[in-house]
This record gives sequence, structure tokens and C-alpha cells, in this order.
Amino acid sequence: MIDFGATTTEANVKIYESAKGMFAALLHEVRELSKKKPDATLSDSKVKLINNVLNDLMTFLKQEPEGKYLHILENESLPQVSDALLMMVQFDAALDAFRERYYRYVGADGFRRGETCWITEERLAEWEAVENEDD
Repeated sequence: MIDFGATTTEANVKIYESAKGMFAALLHEVRELSKKKPDATLSDSKVKLINNVLNDLMTFLKQEPEGKYLHILENESLPQVSDALLMMVQFDAALDAFRERYYRYVGADGFRRGETCWITEERLAEWEAVENEDD
């Protein structure tokens, strides 16, 4: 069996894939708002909406090396748009690192065609089971 180093889980990949699009849309909106009014304070409802997505991302990003730098937005003292953007850019970088770390090309061998896929614990167990059947 090939040693892929670090692995993630299918559950983490599902959260990543479901939240990434929503996060990207929110980041785009906050960037646009930051261009117009960087010193404006975000409303409570905007902070809650953004934090819903950030909390989902935190479920798996907090255990990654970049996780120690990530924090959700403050609810009590509402952040300025520019501060929210800075926090969200950190999440964006952490998401890019997650994908780079675990989404890789796996070359062809006896039972696997060359493909780009997530390197998960479940997938490695599946590949190992197929290898053991062939022995």
C-alpha cells in the first residue's frame, strides 16, 4: 500500500464540499461590501449567517495545522466589514490548504486507474481490502 501521509475522513470531505460554495459566495459579498464601506459594522443577522458557515468549517479545520489561527466572528461586539473580511480570508487559505493536502492524484496500478481523489481513511481501507483480496 502506498503511504499517502496525512488522511482526512469522508465526513470532513462532505462538510468541505457542502460548505465551500456557500462560503465562497459569502466571501465574495463581504469583499464587495468592504470595497464600498470597509469601516461599516456588520449587522447581527449578517454575523449569524457568516458564523453558521464558519462553524461548519471549524468542525474539521480546527484539527488542521491552520486551525489554530481560525476564529468565528464576535457576536457581542459586531465586527467591522474589513475585520470580517480578514477573518474570512484566513478561512479561505485554510480551505485551500485542506484541499491541497488531501485531494491528490493517485496513479494507476493493478486495480486502480489513475485518478484525482480525496485521500480519506475510508478510501485507504477500501483500497487495502481490494489489495488483500488480490493476494
